[in-house]
Amino acid sequence: MRTAVSILVLTLALQTSAAAQSVPGATVVEAATTHSALWPRAASPAAMTDPETEAFITELMGRMSLEEKVGQLIQADISSIQPSDLLTYPLGSILAGGNSAPGGNDRAPAGEWVALARAFREANAARPGTMVPLIYGIDAVHGHNNIVGATLFPHNIGLGAARDPDLIRRIGEATALEVAVTGADWTFGPTLAVARDDRWGRAYESYGEDPEIAASYGGAMTLGLQGQLIAGQPLAPGHIAGSAKHFLADGGTTGGKDQGDFEGTEQELIDIHLGGYPAAIDAGVLSIMASFSSWNGVKHSGNAGILTDVLRGPLGFQGFVVSDWNAHGQVPGCSNESCAAAINAGIDMLMAPDSWRPLYANTLAQVRSGEIPMSRVEEAVRRILRAKVKAGLFETSRPVEGHLEALGSGDHRALAREAVRRSLVLLKNNGGVLPIHGNGTVLVAGTAADDIGQAAGGWTLSWQGTGNSNADFPNGQSIWGGINEAMSNAGGRAVLSPDGSFAERPDVAVVVFGETPYAEFQGDVETLDFLDETPLQILRRLRAAGIPTVSVFLSGRPMWTNPEINASDAFVAAWLPGSEGGGIADVLIGDSAGASRNDFTGTLSFSWPKDARGAPLNHGSPAYDPQFAYGYGRTYADTTELGLLSEESGVAITASSLDQYFVDGRVVSPWSLALEDEGGQSRSDLTAEAASPRGGLVVETVDDLAQESGLRLAFQPNHVSSGLIWGQAVDLTRQSNGELALAFRYRVDAAPQGQVRLAVGQGGVDATSVFSAAPLGEWRSVKVRLSCFAAAGADVSVVDRPFRLSSNDAFTVSVSEVRLAPNENDTICPAAAPALQDAAQ
Repeated sequence: MRTAVSILVLTLALQTSAAAQSVPGATVVEAATTHSALWPRAASPAAMTDPETEAFITELMGRMSLEEKVGQLIQADISSIQPSDLLTYPLGSILAGGNSAPGGNDRAPAGEWVALARAFREANAARPGTMVPLIYGIDAVHGHNNIVGATLFPHNIGLGAARDPDLIRRIGEATALEVAVTGADWTFGPTLAVARDDRWGRAYESYGEDPEIAASYGGAMTLGLQGQLIAGQPLAPGHIAGSAKHFLADGGTTGGKDQGDFEGTEQELIDIHLGGYPAAIDAGVLSIMASFSSWNGVKHSGNAGILTDVLRGPLGFQGFVVSDWNAHGQVPGCSNESCAAAINAGIDMLMAPDSWRPLYANTLAQVRSGEIPMSRVEEAVRRILRAKVKAGLFETSRPVEGHLEALGSGDHRALAREAVRRSLVLLKNNGGVLPIHGNGTVLVAGTAADDIGQAAGGWTLSWQGTGNSNADFPNGQSIWGGINEAMSNAGGRAVLSPDGSFAERPDVAVVVFGETPYAEFQGDVETLDFLDETPLQILRRLRAAGIPTVSVFLSGRPMWTNPEINASDAFVAAWLPGSEGGGIADVLIGDSAGASRNDFTGTLSFSWPKDARGAPLNHGSPAYDPQFAYGYGRTYADTTELGLLSEESGVAITASSLDQYFVDGRVVSPWSLALEDEGGQSRSDLTAEAASPRGGLVVETVDDLAQESGLRLAFQPNHVSSGLIWGQAVDLTRQSNGELALAFRYRVDAAPQGQVRLAVGQGGVDATSVFSAAPLGEWRSVKVRLSCFAAAGADVSVVDRPFRLSSNDAFTVSVSEVRLAPNENDTICPAAAPALQDAAQ
């Protein structure tokens, strides 16, 4: 069992910026002021601004209308724009966001991606006026992760453990080719964040806690994606434009909060977080993405010191700056539909996925009024056109587009497999249990063993990477598949048993487990405690039976796993290896004599914690005391035995949750269940049947996915009643902007006789039709986007009731698994509904 040093409940509190918490405006602005003389020097290559390119741009801009120039500043997402829209709107760019795909189908075949790209280009070319090509961007985070059948490389945290810039360059080349063949021109990478708090949900997108790794990789990945810039020539076929991100210090926010605030000095920005940007600029990166986050309370997307004085001054960047997903709407005085401040601060292209239409109109009006100077528009357009010229978008041919045989090609899969081998870090190998004799019998346990989706993590086919099965990876191999193949080739045998049971005693057991997929703020956590007890139970049962155990831990960050390490003879940090699970077998499975085929070479790029509290743990910091230090990693030659580790986690057992409300038959702390009717409110602890004050609503537990995992809500006639999850107000702005949805399972036990209202905070939608259409007695699932509740009047920045179901007449429904979930093109948005009447508030 994990041991906690104390038992307490961590309550959720409304998140406020550093500026609101401490110093007033003028002081905060001063604290976020840059001094160019402090910053190191870098420079985009002269080939980016060669005379031939600049002359072409000057002539082209002389023919462009104001509307066309303003259009270059706006980027729309394919989920919110149709090719036909480009016949009217002269936009400069489109993107396919993490949950966007042709026809809303994130399993769309590659050919449909090619067709969609061509349809947008053809519509753009058909619009009257100056023909300026679109630039089409996509998040190729760990390979071309949007496409079924593409090669998926280990996430950056694993690549950081490899410490090999040439490997990174080759991965960039393979990724660029797979993106180019499907019709896109530009990827939002490399990610150069230096993650300093492992609780951050994007820690796995960082190469390491020390800027030295990003500094060695920034140029290499840029050259892999783009190739070398050559004066007067476009990028070579099969290369695409890159975008170094997220400028700046997105990995340094307080508490590891995504889109949060970096509270630090300018010198810390330079010494830690500048990291790989100079190298990427020197290598010719064509764009840079500004961060959602802020510095001492000032949003980067509105900070001219960062975006203009520094980036265009000592750093010498000549490409263009794009903002993140509606990030301009977070700049004070701005909204998603209007933000002159961001453009004036130095954003050249506004990523406005769903707000592009009003943003275009408002930006055009702001230029005409002088609020945005024409000189600033000319500057931004020149930078964008410069990147388009270099990316070859004015060329008539696309020699690699449509050559879909490159997706998941043998060479690319071999490269990904090599990357998996290089990324593995051996933390423990007591008794020399590894490498495994290839002629023996191996039991492979854990539900993650044969799950490529879990091994791939977030940013896999969808934004959050959830809901994937092995069938979605036709060119991939699971960890089980790799072990089974390796054992068979060596004359041995492997047996898959997810729960660890066995009929015939194996020689050794490999247990594969770890974090399930997440992305961005959905992955923010309060502690680093690995809470799933099932793998630990499997390990302990196997050890009790005298079977040597090997743990393969999948995670997007170092986590406190001391109990699991103690229960294992060997423990391997495998990070998020992607689609080539055979790379793990390449290192773990030896020949028939037990000799290794490949040794461990990976070393920790993040310090491994000694407890679960999750406070920043970075080498060189005061009182640095890790379980395994930055740079640690064993090889087979190291026979040192690892002693028992402390199993005191250092944290409370119960932690807060922004995105889980009623899960596994319990209301997740700090939330509570409340029942309301005309007589007021009563609370329920679910220990017995409960009712609202006047009996308008009766609640009891029912079975769903497990015993008593659901709630049965019986609304009575002649009452206006509500069942709700209640607690201290939290800020769900990021979740709403990210198009997360309120999701739950439900079973209609008696059809509604009146109106049914579903609400988040004070914004309610009419859910009557949802429940009326459902067959009686059948469990179903529904997702309603948070933005729908915001449109219906909810202030998503102050939500104390994340789930409220109300009825004004008889209705019986059972619900379970109430939580926030990603929009995977499976959400609904019912019409807004007024409050049923003045029920208890």
